[in-house]
Amino acid sequence: MTTPMFRKLDHIAIVVRDTDEALKFYRDTLGLPLVLSEEIPTGNVRLTHLDMGNLHLQLVEPLTDDHPLQAHLEKHGEGLHHLCFETDNVAKTLQSLPNRGLRAKSETPHDGPRGRKAGFIDADTTRGVVWEMTAD
Repeated sequence: MTTPMFRKLDHIAIVVRDTDEALKFYRDTLGLPLVLSEEIPTGNVRLTHLDMGNLHLQLVEPLTDDHPLQAHLEKHGEGLHHLCFETDNVAKTLQSLPNRGLRAKSETPHDGPRGRKAGFIDADTTRGVVWEMTAD
């Protein structure tokens, strides 16, 4: 039996054009409490977390015109972007992906909210689903 890569679902990410506009729906209409909102300068992105009880809903707003998520928004519009799972160690999990027939988008973890590290698995190796992993 293969050892699980992940401990639990951390957040569901929704890509949005404008966080303040999106909050009118997710916070004000759905009533999801705002946990935090911060800009990640190294990623040129604003990440806003809302509490869904057992996990967060993360609003992802690209902050530059050349951000890769701008192309995603143009092609798909706003909506579900990825699922993020907790792992014990992002760097080690990224290194272990080839042993499972998977490929990392980048072998180096990127900065996430609350000082955490994160990494993406290439969707070409995950049956088209965008998976992210994070750890403290």
